[in-house]
Amino acid sequence: GSGLLCPRPRAKKAFDAAIDREHPYLWISSKKNFHGYAGVISFAFPGIPQVRCAFTTALRGNLSLDALSLLAPSAETGIAADASGHGENRAEACLTVREAVVSQRVCLQRELGLSAWSELRQVHKDVCLANPVATAPNAPSSLEGDGHYTNVAGHALVIKTADCQPILLAHGSGKYIAALHVGWRGNALDFPTAGVAAFCREYDLSPADVYAVRGPSLGPAAAEFVNFDTEWPERFRPWFCETARTMDLWSLTRCQLIAAGLLPERIFSVDLCTHSLPGFLFSYRRGHAERHMNLIWREESPAC
Repeated sequence: GSGLLCPRPRAKKAFDAAIDREHPYLWISSKKNFHGYAGVISFAFPGIPQVRCAFTTALRGNLSLDALSLLAPSAETGIAADASGHGENRAEACLTVREAVVSQRVCLQRELGLSAWSELRQVHKDVCLANPVATAPNAPSSLEGDGHYTNVAGHALVIKTADCQPILLAHGSGKYIAALHVGWRGNALDFPTAGVAAFCREYDLSPADVYAVRGPSLGPAAAEFVNFDTEWPERFRPWFCETARTMDLWSLTRCQLIAAGLLPERIFSVDLCTHSLPGFLFSYRRGHAERHMNLIWREESPAC
């Protein structure tokens, strides 16, 4: 079996069987154990044991410092104003919200055994950065872009999401990795295709040797676009359901990765809809400002 630990104990047997059948390289942990870490979905590409992927869940809490400005006005200080305008500390501990997020980020980096990671100030465009500098756990991202790639071992690439698709890429050699942030605007820009092309161009790779995994994101039944005619080019209509007014972004991304040259059997997915799993995953369309972290890294030496 996969060694999966289900976050919903009552449905564990059925859930385990479904995951074992559909996602043999996936592990979900609701508490720390030898298969993973609290609130983290772990993934490993078949045949590339030195490359690791992790998708955090809402059980881990908000891990984005950038998201703090989108939360309540007092979120950065942890101070709430009462009706008379006076402030009072919301937390029983002395940590502010920012300090708590930083603490979670430091813990995650340590648990995953990472020497460094890089984040981006994501802007829903198609800019990719090669070998980005590290982002400190106590600092927000300063590099603007929606994709990055590296060949440095122990250096993770981070994508932050709450409905958008995190696309993590690895070359079959295990020496090169990439991470893309694909919101619906990214799909409309064909960013999955362009991002793979930029990655392969940087390291002189063949896209047929690249593997991909899409993390939790907005599922086909929840991706409603009532203004499809003004928001999407006509060529994307095959992925649009006229009756439900929804887009199958998952299938679209898969098609775009295949168009980039990836082999269908090397494209994986974590088919968990962020909108459909409240309490387990954050969703922008449910009003969440919090963000998950989605990471890919190359270990210093191959896993045993």
